Amino acid sequence: MHFNNFLGAYYRDTSYGADRLYADMLAQAKTVERLGFRGVTIPEHHLINILLIPDPLQFAVKVAAITRALEVVTSVCVLPLHDMRVFAGQVIQADALCEGRLVLGVGRGAFAYELGRMGKPIEESRERFDESLDVLLALLQREEVSWNGKYYQFGPLTVMPRPHAHKPPPIMIAALAPEGIEACARRGFHVQTTPLNASVETMRAQVAAFQRGKAGSGAGRDQRLALMRVCCVARDDADARRKLDFAYDYYGRFHNVFSGPGIVEHGAIRWLPLKQTREELRDNLLICTAAEMIDRLKVYEELGIDELIINVNIGHSHPEALEALERFGSEVLPHFGTPRPALCAETAALG
Repeated sequence: MHFNNFLGAYYRDTSYGADRLYADMLAQAKTVERLGFRGVTIPEHHLINILLIPDPLQFAVKVAAITRALEVVTSVCVLPLHDMRVFAGQVIQADALCEGRLVLGVGRGAFAYELGRMGKPIEESRERFDESLDVLLALLQREEVSWNGKYYQFGPLTVMPRPHAHKPPPIMIAALAPEGIEACARRGFHVQTTPLNASVETMRAQVAAFQRGKAGSGAGRDQRLALMRVCCVARDDADARRKLDFAYDYYGRFHNVFSGPGIVEHGAIRWLPLKQTREELRDNLLICTAAEMIDRLKVYEELGIDELIINVNIGHSHPEALEALERFGSEVLPHFGTPRPALCAETAALG
């Protein structure tokens, strides 16, 4: 099992400043490369103070410029918010500037508040995503593409520049529901998923769905399942309880826009009570000392998860996040020691 760090830019104090926020994320990228992580993942969100990176491709280029071998994954580019005729060229450019280290994670969007304010209602997001993905694949793979669909109608055109050696970056699809995970894997795609703050049983169902889809894909190549969890290695039990308080606050805001009413004031998401207790949250998330972390991650490894994306950005200070990463790298990672491989840079010329 390999490891990736989620650059989940959480702007908890909106007076903190974007320059400091993004400098923190870049420092994390440098840190995890030194520690031996395989890569980093970069979100895309707008108009809210959680996961606040409006342009993940731009940020990916910056990360690639300050690292040597780190894989740079978008997690995820929200296709319904983009025009694929523009976006395809941006992907090709970013891949060239990342020198082949870009993995293009794409999804349909998760927050109704965000999509609605940008004129793309979440009720349409599945249909918009499906057509956008088909258009994107066609534009990356072929020249003189024309289209006559519900959301795209255009005559023959060729996106420029063309991918290097006709190989666009590998594509990962984000999906949460088991049926969606299985369908994406069956088409031969790499998959990103997360149980969020749900139980290990939810995670097991997600992993099983990927494995069913992969078994039926006939892709003839390795397919990768990347799964994200909040994961902080604490100094001791008292520190773990303190970090759990931050996580409880974080998910109270996250679920406001993910599954709740979407109450946002001046860009800051209001905290709303979680349905879970702190004890239930502790059982589901990975916030514990190194010794306990090693035991709990063995379950993830045994399930066959290829890559764990860890999120340490839950609202505590940046020095605390770096300390948690350092403890993970020195005390946990050696127990899962695997070399950082190069992901095959083949396009998902599938489905």
